[in-house]
Amino acid sequence: MITVYGIKNCDTVRKALKWLDAQGIEHAFHDFRADGLDAATVGRWVDAMGWESVLNKRSTTWKQLDDAAKEDLNGPRAIVLMVAHPTLVKRPVFEQEGSVLQGFTDDVRRQLS
Repeated sequence: MITVYGIKNCDTVRKALKWLDAQGIEHAFHDFRADGLDAATVGRWVDAMGWESVLNKRSTTWKQLDDAAKEDLNGPRAIVLMVAHPTLVKRPVFEQEGSVLQGFTDDVRRQLS
C-alpha cells in the first residue's frame, strides 16, 4: 500500500489522489496539516532524497519565516523546521515499502504504477 503525504487543499496532491483512484492503486492519505508530521517521518524523506529536495524554499511559509530560522540550515535543522511548519515540505510525498518518491511527474507516476 502507498501512503500519500500532503495537504488536502494542494492541487497537485488532489491530482495525485485522483490518479491513484483511477488506476485502482491502493493508498492511504496522510494530511500533515491535520494529522501532523513527526521527525522520524521527515527524517526518512531527508535520508532518501536530501533535505534540500524535501524543503520547499518557494513556499509562502518559507517566505514568511524570519531570517534567523533560514540561516545555517543543515539536515537536522531542516527536519525540525519542517516538523514545526509542515507546509514547507514539497508535495506530494509517496512512501511504499521503504521507497520514497516526491512530486507528481511522469517518472513518479511510472514508478507508482
